[in-house]
Amino acid sequence: MLDIFLLGTGGTMPLPERPLTALLVKYNGKGILIDCGEGTQTMIRKHKQSLYNIDVILITHFHADHISGLPGLLLSCAKSERKEPIVIIGPKGLKTVVSSLCIIAPGLPFELVLIEIDKEEYSHIFGDIRITAFAVDHSVPCYGYSVSIDRKPRFDVQKALALGIDKRLWKAMQNGESVTYNGAVYSPQMVLGKQRKGLKITYCTDTRPIESIAHYAENSDLYIGEGMYAEEEKIQKALENKHSLFEETALLAKKANVKRLWLTHFSPSLKEPETYLYKAADIFPDTIIPGELESISLKFESSDN
Repeated sequence: MLDIFLLGTGGTMPLPERPLTALLVKYNGKGILIDCGEGTQTMIRKHKQSLYNIDVILITHFHADHISGLPGLLLSCAKSERKEPIVIIGPKGLKTVVSSLCIIAPGLPFELVLIEIDKEEYSHIFGDIRITAFAVDHSVPCYGYSVSIDRKPRFDVQKALALGIDKRLWKAMQNGESVTYNGAVYSPQMVLGKQRKGLKITYCTDTRPIESIAHYAENSDLYIGEGMYAEEEKIQKALENKHSLFEETALLAKKANVKRLWLTHFSPSLKEPETYLYKAADIFPDTIIPGELESISLKFESSDN
């Protein structure tokens, strides 16, 4: 099960009723945080989630509403008595930005492992979790992120028994390795079933709706996409500031064949985004305007356990 917690829906600056956009993803006790504007740790606590097991932080870009909350968050993690390293991934320049921010968060009891992305695509494997970063079209270098849980094919015990393969070799074969037993070589295809569907979410704000986003978001169970502007008359502003309209993000969701769309990162000028939901839902019906404490638990398909 993949647990998703939206930590706010605001873009540019927080409002009293609209914290800044960030996302917490949890799987098997591990935590991934995407973006960290001011007050992010407060929203994590409002969701009643722990700061102790935030293991990876993904930064989309270096605008304040996406990273200025990092020192406070790291200090809160330290107060939770975390000692294990935290991996932070972001665009080129991450080391300089984080070291500058952390001047006000000295003496952290854990190591920060900083990974800078300097190409169009980057992949990071974290246990059973595969993270894919992809470049988008904003006014500064910016990345979207897909978080995927791949499932191994089912191991067919009856096939393994029929072949007479020693049980001590089963785990290696289940992990996709060929094994040699009694002078014969056995490939994993001999004992594995069909590929099973995993889980995937994609998070992408602060961008124009470029073709590559649909490619990376393809078949996502949940797409968290930008809803900076709703009204058609804001298109010139969206073009100038490299943001997106509701309908543009809905078109991407439709093209990517995602299961559901959460619109987020609303402009402070957009007072009641829910009144414009139809602009996206007419194109992609499974669209919602999430609240500040929106969450969802994604489960593997029961027919494929």
